[in-house]
Amino acid sequence: MFQKVLIANRGEIAIRVARTLKEMGIASVAVYSEIDRDAPHVRAADEAFLIGPAVPAESYLNIPKIIETAKEAGAEGIHPGYGFLAENAEMARACDEAGITWIGPPPEAIEAMGSKTRAREIMEKAGVPIVPGSTEVAKDVEEARKQAEEAGYPVACKAAGGGGGKGFRVAMTPEDLEEAFEGSAREGEKFFSDDRVYVERYLEDPRHVEVQVLADGHGNVIHLGERDCSIQRRHQKVIEEAPGPHVDEEMRERIGKIATDAAAAVGYRGAGTIEGMQVGDEYFFLEMNTRVQVEHCVTEMVIGIDIVREQILVAAGEPLSIGQDEVELSGWSIECRINAEAAHKKFAPAPGPIGDSYREPSGPGVRVDSGVEGGSEVTPMYDPMVAKLIVWDVDREKATKRMLRALSEYDSGGLTTLIPFHEAILATEQWDKGETCRDLMEDRDWLKSTAPETAPDPVAEDGTELVSRDYKVEVSGKLFDVKVIGEAGAGAAAAANGKRPPKRERKSGGGPSASSESLPAPLQGTILKVAVAEGAEVAEGDLVCVIEAMKMENEIAAHRAGKVTSLNVAEGAAVNAGDVIAVIE
Repeated sequence: MFQKVLIANRGEIAIRVARTLKEMGIASVAVYSEIDRDAPHVRAADEAFLIGPAVPAESYLNIPKIIETAKEAGAEGIHPGYGFLAENAEMARACDEAGITWIGPPPEAIEAMGSKTRAREIMEKAGVPIVPGSTEVAKDVEEARKQAEEAGYPVACKAAGGGGGKGFRVAMTPEDLEEAFEGSAREGEKFFSDDRVYVERYLEDPRHVEVQVLADGHGNVIHLGERDCSIQRRHQKVIEEAPGPHVDEEMRERIGKIATDAAAAVGYRGAGTIEGMQVGDEYFFLEMNTRVQVEHCVTEMVIGIDIVREQILVAAGEPLSIGQDEVELSGWSIECRINAEAAHKKFAPAPGPIGDSYREPSGPGVRVDSGVEGGSEVTPMYDPMVAKLIVWDVDREKATKRMLRALSEYDSGGLTTLIPFHEAILATEQWDKGETCRDLMEDRDWLKSTAPETAPDPVAEDGTELVSRDYKVEVSGKLFDVKVIGEAGAGAAAAANGKRPPKRERKSGGGPSASSESLPAPLQGTILKVAVAEGAEVAEGDLVCVIEAMKMENEIAAHRAGKVTSLNVAEGAAVNAGDVIAVIE
């Protein structure tokens, strides 16, 4: 068994791995970028090493530096978590060459499943059902058109090396194909250094059902049941649950066999996930994630097994601690991703500082995997995830009520998060019926209704700014919440004592007013694409540019019809929140 393991990641997953290592009596080594010096994951490990600047390419994605650090620390193994280098075959090989154990699957399995077209080809040969479409990349748009015609519209253009919703674009009609193809290629190049694209049929409202698999070096391959991850934004998950609400015992056994057959077909080892699409009683292989998943927690809650521990045991040459006949599902688990995003603003990233009031829920059946604390800051440099809130109870109805209770206890410390969105969607009839909720996720008016409950500071009749303050007052032994509204200056004494209440977030409609000619950037990021030119005529809703922030592309549309009289952005340039992108008169 290992004596020391380096964790090549940050945030909640780094803390998650460090905890398991500690329980196993293994020393842990954290790595951090310059911006993460004070991050909680640094303190969670026994040792910590600086590996570079904030830019991921120079730190968390810097393979030579991570290998060098592991050697310096005397680490015998490297656990990559998820994201960053977790599915990087080059990293796995670099570990082998350095004499360090890679706590993940063999590089050959990563490569086989990392290429979506090759994975589809392997699965088809293994008798695993795949979504109708091509098993080869399209060299250009014209070839993509031929693949689309064969698959049948609507189609999905997908980055061959993609995953996690990156490089996924939908073309509903032939007229949409070129834009979808180019967008998919662009994201593939940006996130995976691979601009190859293939085309498959787009299933319009399938359930996203995935199966957790474990495999060791002794010929054992098992599955731990399924997770339903159908509630997504931009093809990225926001709520997951186990088991699947529309999976019966017959289907569970069938898709479990599909998953173990798929893993065996590539000589898999470690923890992995077979993702698929459920359409009624049909199930199609989608892709394999050759790593531990963000949502592995819900499977742990219903199976009672530490998946990260199994990864470490397998990497150390041990057999799995559990056999297929010992796997039993108990109860129901739900996970809500607490991301720093504004659902009411089309899930725009919302980085920022976290106040000292930050408080995570607790109590029976509640688990929080978090990477932050009061005083932390969610930066635009990395993923917007703040924490994962997971609950367990005996059935889906009770688990939902427990989740709503836990969400109500969560204080995000003033940071804009998905908590209001989660509270809203879990209270809907669609969720209650176990639907995909895709109608709600695409309903802009409904999403706007999930805005945080904030209000502008009141103003007196003479125009004086008034400030609203909340107090707790005890009268005859009973506690009351009291709101006091007064002139802003009246709070000077309180401010002097360091007790000024935080200023309320002003509620807005989520964008510029149509009466304003200026179109401001709603967030900080990098301009990926400029879709208009100065002097162009645009209609309200036309695409003006695309801003990349926190690993997401955000389309910025014209807030009014008119002529673009000033264009202040260029592709590749940085932009700050509030900067004027364009003037439309």
